[in-house]
Amino acid sequence: MSTSELPAYLKHPGEHEYYYGTLNYDSVSNNWIIEGEAAVCQAAKRLFPGADGRTRGIARFKSNKRTNGDLNWLMMRYPLKVVDLDVWEEQFKEAVDYVLRREEIRRGPQKLEPSLVHFKGQLTEFQKEGVAFLSNNAPTLLADDMGLGKTVEALAWIATQNRYPGIIIVPTSVQTQWKKQIEKFIVPQLVSGEIALFPDSSKQVHIIKGLKPYDLPEANFYIIHYGLLRGWKTALPDYKFEFAVFDEIQELRRTGTEKYSAASLLSESVGNAIGLSGTPVYNAGGEIWNIMNILDHQCLGDWGSFTREWCYGYGEMVVTDPDMLGEHLRREGLMLRRTKDQVLTELPAKRRVVQEIDSDEKTFTREMKSVFDLIERYDTISDNFEKGRVKREIGEAMRQATGISKAPYVAGFVRMLLEAGEAVVLYGYHHAVYEIWMEELKHFNPVRVTGQETNSQKEQAKEAFINGDSDLIIISLRADAGIDVLQKRANINVFGDLDWYPGIHSQCEDRTHRMGQKDSVLSYYLVCGQGSDEQMMEALGFKTSQFAGIMGEKTESEEDKAIAQVEVGKHLDKVIEKIKSDSSK
Repeated sequence: MSTSELPAYLKHPGEHEYYYGTLNYDSVSNNWIIEGEAAVCQAAKRLFPGADGRTRGIARFKSNKRTNGDLNWLMMRYPLKVVDLDVWEEQFKEAVDYVLRREEIRRGPQKLEPSLVHFKGQLTEFQKEGVAFLSNNAPTLLADDMGLGKTVEALAWIATQNRYPGIIIVPTSVQTQWKKQIEKFIVPQLVSGEIALFPDSSKQVHIIKGLKPYDLPEANFYIIHYGLLRGWKTALPDYKFEFAVFDEIQELRRTGTEKYSAASLLSESVGNAIGLSGTPVYNAGGEIWNIMNILDHQCLGDWGSFTREWCYGYGEMVVTDPDMLGEHLRREGLMLRRTKDQVLTELPAKRRVVQEIDSDEKTFTREMKSVFDLIERYDTISDNFEKGRVKREIGEAMRQATGISKAPYVAGFVRMLLEAGEAVVLYGYHHAVYEIWMEELKHFNPVRVTGQETNSQKEQAKEAFINGDSDLIIISLRADAGIDVLQKRANINVFGDLDWYPGIHSQCEDRTHRMGQKDSVLSYYLVCGQGSDEQMMEALGFKTSQFAGIMGEKTESEEDKAIAQVEVGKHLDKVIEKIKSDSSK
């Protein structure tokens, strides 16, 4: 797109005989301030959600490359006398360059990779495209499938800018992993940005410890986990970091917490922020507003207007047209999403299979006694808050009863796979269920990462599985990110429990379905006819449609399910033959 092909709203407004007011720039707050007639102030407050609307005749709002295009559009209808003309010309040019570049990226692949002076890694072609996208569109969301190297792309983006220091916000379990990746890929620099001839590794990365703020030592990268943000809420914005990376940003999919508030203040103080997540939507599509609002404040409007226009009504979380919302995010440069099917044509297919198994009726009846007691209590409660809490407790108790009653049969299914020589990743949710699996499968030396282990024990379990000391690793559905390289050892996932959120399942599957996997990945979902499985499967179908629509993916078709069944048939044939062969020896 040439300058002559600029969208109409980006044509320079030029000089006019009459002005509706003035446009001033506040460099301290990075705000544009319109002072003028009621008509232009009213239009500005409608156009820029969150604009300060308390003072009559004044509209104040943030300046950035996205809003400045809309501001130019406003001035074409309501001409304003620009007081800080040099600032406006510079920021208007930035807005134009951003749109031109965004359209180039949309029309065809644009690639960018950092100089070897700053970056030690080698990027794939699609990763170079990701770096180009981030460099033009930040603040933005990189929502590539798990396993495509979002961490490396983020570090390449940082190296391309070569401006330090910056901060990376991560789940607790991956702090050390990020430190190792930084040391692996980033050429040590002085904080000034110059190459360090005699690098001091202690000044490259500092992991922030504790809730109580302290004077941060000099470093290029600061790493903090989400749980500490509330303690550093007022301290971190003062550092004016050059960049921020929110890894696994789905941690911020819920508002109303100190963690969310602290993240919002931090991101706003930086401006140059990106989010990383292959599964940003776990439940209803409205979660995407919470996430995008962290990266680029009110880029989807305020919450009220977003829910009125995109959802089923004011305050509702369910998006009416997820496909349209996803297309909007991609078109506006707010999100980049690539799937393995799109960029890794050589990666074997991923197949899902729902397998019905038995459950123990007596065990289920026994475990359901607590559920019946809760239901009896539920009917007597008048307080809505307490009623809601008990209702959730009933759901969890029924879910556990289901898991316990089918646990021996899950173990039997997994035993069949193990006896055939397969390495298996088994996912669950309840500790009582883990104990049954561990006992039933103890002869296979199972290892586990379930939330009860220390970080050291988790690492030992992972290493034992990867090194072949165990063929079975039991992992919590809600285990933190960072359990990688499983694809080098296994291509079989078994879900002995279900989660209410489809994004959790997808994230778990992708621990084996990622770069380096050589075989087709099979994910068995083991469900029984009684208990909570049936309701959860129905809910997951709805939630998957919200995730798939916004992410730009299609939901699983009947043809996909048929192909999966064929793949399972082939796999079970091999399992049966292996068991027959072993028994005849």
